[in-house]
Amino acid sequence: MTIQEQKDFIGHYIATIWNLGDTGRLEQFLHPGYVDHSLPPALPGNATGLQQWIALTHESFQPETIIEEQVAEPGKCIIKVTMRMKHIGLWRGISPTGLTVSIPGYRCFRLQDDRIAEHWGLIDGNALERKLALKS
Repeated sequence: MTIQEQKDFIGHYIATIWNLGDTGRLEQFLHPGYVDHSLPPALPGNATGLQQWIALTHESFQPETIIEEQVAEPGKCIIKVTMRMKHIGLWRGISPTGLTVSIPGYRCFRLQDDRIAEHWGLIDGNALERKLALKS
């Protein structure tokens, strides 16, 4: 993959998997040995855990991840994101508010064989919780 193809691939992954919640297509994006280093500790750090996390997220929110910046080199891609989250279901004990809040974050991907082999993320879920609690 060229650098631009990597960037496009990650953009397509975010749009399809995170924004639409289409976990039925995870296989086309994830390497068979995929490892996720940023899932909650209760979930396995693999494709199954990612699928569970996406389902849980979509039960509580209508998420929209916007890629603000993207930096790539062969086999790696880092994105700076803004996550707009419309609160539609119970999350961390907070009843649905219908509000949309935004939080910043970062995601780092390692690619292997034209698919995502590893993922690290830094998304401030506590900031999201504070914003919802203040507005509810």
